[in-house]
Amino acid sequence: METTATTNTEPDWPAQLRAHALRVTRPRTNVLRVVQEHPHASADEVHRQVRAALPEISVQSVYVVLADLDRHGLIRRIDVPASPARYETRTGDNHHHAQCVRCHRIVDVDCVVGSAPCLTPGDAAGMTILSADVLFRVVCADCRENGPDSGIPHR
Repeated sequence: METTATTNTEPDWPAQLRAHALRVTRPRTNVLRVVQEHPHASADEVHRQVRAALPEISVQSVYVVLADLDRHGLIRRIDVPASPARYETRTGDNHHHAQCVRCHRIVDVDCVVGSAPCLTPGDAAGMTILSADVLFRVVCADCRENGPDSGIPHR
């Protein structure tokens, strides 16, 4: 089952959890709410936000909940270079990410090529491709306007 949380309305997280045969718990619903409100947050950032509602929750518990929600397709884990894993509730669609090389902000980039995966390698060695993760390394408009180009890594 695909879950896409791209609007500003709060999804019915308890119903989503039940649909994935998961128990509805305060840690799970709070983690989902925080990840939706703070797309591309790290586990430590999610933990800091969840503690406002659940002061007793440990970092380890948040990591366990994030892994469980990712495994069931309720959230998506994003791995970016030189950064801890990031999480988002936007799943099951055909989008990629752009990360500023200066401020490290991450934004969603819709794929305009077609259905998922929108990239097909020349040879997949007989494997079935399920997804293609693309990370565009960019200089965002704010960083471009507020600093010299000396901070841009050259390849």
